[in-house]
Amino acid sequence: MADAVKERTRPPRRRRGGSTPRSLPYLLLAPAGLLMLGFIAYPMLSVLYYSLQDYNVTKPWRNGFAGLDNFRQILTDDPFFWDTLAFSARWVVVEVGLQLIFGLILALLINQTFIGRGLARALVFSPWAVSGVLTSTIWLLIYNPSTGVSRYLADAGIGEYGTSVLADTGTVFWGAVLAELWRGVPFFAILILADLQSVSKDLYEAASVDGAGRLRQFWHITLPHLKDAIVLSTLLRAVWEFNNVDLLYTLTNGGPAGVTTTLPLYVAQTGIEGNEFGYAAALTTVAFVILLFCSILYLRLSKFGGDDK
Repeated sequence: MADAVKERTRPPRRRRGGSTPRSLPYLLLAPAGLLMLGFIAYPMLSVLYYSLQDYNVTKPWRNGFAGLDNFRQILTDDPFFWDTLAFSARWVVVEVGLQLIFGLILALLINQTFIGRGLARALVFSPWAVSGVLTSTIWLLIYNPSTGVSRYLADAGIGEYGTSVLADTGTVFWGAVLAELWRGVPFFAILILADLQSVSKDLYEAASVDGAGRLRQFWHITLPHLKDAIVLSTLLRAVWEFNNVDLLYTLTNGGPAGVTTTLPLYVAQTGIEGNEFGYAAALTTVAFVILLFCSILYLRLSKFGGDDK
């Protein structure tokens, strides 16, 4: 009897040749991992290498190792760097803040039940599918002084004929902000709407029974539930807006008088138009460090992923 019990409790024997080596999953993932590492690591190391060089394709006799001279020039002898960095910070704060507000409002509206909700959602999300260059072309036509909105405003007695929003240093910033808002608001609306649909209806019913109004329900139920979605979406959008080149390049090319030049646009102008690839690489490295520091600080301060919903 004891032998029978031992036989039943004995673990089954593995067949020879049927076991999977522990290293097999890593071997299968290795090709894709090495490929991704090459696409990520090589450009970063290449930029870091060129940031330490004086590299200009039009003046090869000046090329050579520069050490930290490019970084020293950026921090001490390049006032335009600080101007572009300040404008980049202003651009990111204004754009991300307004996109978040309008995206949250749109998400709350299209989360309601009404006739034609599917069509409304499609219309809200459609600008996100438009490329940056096409968006710029649309808004260039809107801002055109001969055929755009300004002409019809002048016909109505508002403004003067021949004036352009993008040619005036006092209006160009908000003209570019409006164009980017049209494209960026749907991003927040999509992410926030997806998270809104996971909120239990029972929470709102219980809050209504306890006498909580819509504002209190939003503040104590909806907003805490959306915290992680808002933190993640604002971080992603802030990085994308900081690196925004296509729309501003097509709309203003950094003008007029360089007042709409962001740091990435300055990098593009320095490298592509000025052929100063070493200095442009140093600017890129500085921008990467700034973004990395701000991203880590933002995630720490926001306590992203915490259980405080």
